[in-house]
Amino acid sequence: MKIRDLLLSAFRSINRNRTRSLLTVLGVIIGVGSVIGMMAIGKGSENSIKGELGKLGTNLMAISPGLDHHSVSLDMATSQILKERDVQSILKFCPSVHYITPVVQTKVQAVTGTFNVRTTIVGGYSDYFVINNFRVNAGQLFDTKTGKSIQKVCVIGKTVANELFSSEEKAIGAIIRLDKIPCRVIGVLEEKGQTFGFDRDDIVIAPFRTVQKRILGINYASSILTATTTENLVDMATAELNDLFLNRLKRISGGEPQFNIRTQKEMMDIMGSISSMLTLLLAAIASISLLVGGIGIMNIMLVSVTERTREIGLRLAVGAPSKAILLQFLIEAIILSLIGGIIGIVLGYVLAASVGSALGLNAVVTSLSIVMAFSFSCIVGIIFGFFPARKAARLNPIDALRHE
Repeated sequence: MKIRDLLLSAFRSINRNRTRSLLTVLGVIIGVGSVIGMMAIGKGSENSIKGELGKLGTNLMAISPGLDHHSVSLDMATSQILKERDVQSILKFCPSVHYITPVVQTKVQAVTGTFNVRTTIVGGYSDYFVINNFRVNAGQLFDTKTGKSIQKVCVIGKTVANELFSSEEKAIGAIIRLDKIPCRVIGVLEEKGQTFGFDRDDIVIAPFRTVQKRILGINYASSILTATTTENLVDMATAELNDLFLNRLKRISGGEPQFNIRTQKEMMDIMGSISSMLTLLLAAIASISLLVGGIGIMNIMLVSVTERTREIGLRLAVGAPSKAILLQFLIEAIILSLIGGIIGIVLGYVLAASVGSALGLNAVVTSLSIVMAFSFSCIVGIIFGFFPARKAARLNPIDALRHE
């Protein structure tokens, strides 16, 4: 029997029982649609995470007091290892580093007139604005000289400006009290929005020593932020920073130094890996419905074999080879699976678009997810269709003809 005839026979059989066939492939449709949809949403989440981190710059490196593998907590000496003089050492011995600022920060109550707001104040050099891609919407940023001074000036974020003033223009030149320290507002930052649920506009930025000495009363930095001119120099800069701090801090502590150098690129890679793992996990869970769909196909094919036992016996009696019987039912199972796969792909696109829109993500349906889901549906059809087909091919013609 020719393949063309087997295909026509399979389509006729499916067409005779359209409702049953649709219900049979429903599991495959849901499985393929779920796999494609989940992978698209996962890819969209990964791109969104990388995009949010990318807003902070991919050439950023943060140096902070850290733990070695023997420690369980930071002691007072370890938490105070970073000094302002380290900035000069980095600029001298780390040529790949182009932008740098020590950083201190704390929570303060910002007050002006009858209005007040609890916000975060950050102390840093003028390079802090460059490293974090901050620009002003009104007024100006403080310069390099001011950033290293103890002048009582500050730049505020959009959220703080909205809470304390009726307009950005009124904020410029106004005096706000940060805890007990009066500071003159010289600029309002452009709106940054939310990053991982954190409001980047709820911030006050002042010169490093103003926050360090006047507000916190400390002599160290909580971290040092650095950046290169291009992402390609990050690895080289990280190696230079490691060498510098290993040598300097070992001399100071007399033991193994405790510090961390975290790069934005490293964070993006970690978050990307976590997102990819979660995507695969979701796809694996969704693919369980494909197995359910396969069981449905096997069940209905077994029913079909039982219903058509006399037909099978007649064909075997007139000389049809067992191979032709096996192929007929196997092709029928594969066609059912392929139909489910095609409809499932459409469902996957719809699911990705609707869920992505609801979550505010740009869900990306990749060719890999389509190939994976469609291939899996074909494999399901072959595996679960083979056993009923083999049962049909092994029927005894006499017993089959006697079947009622």
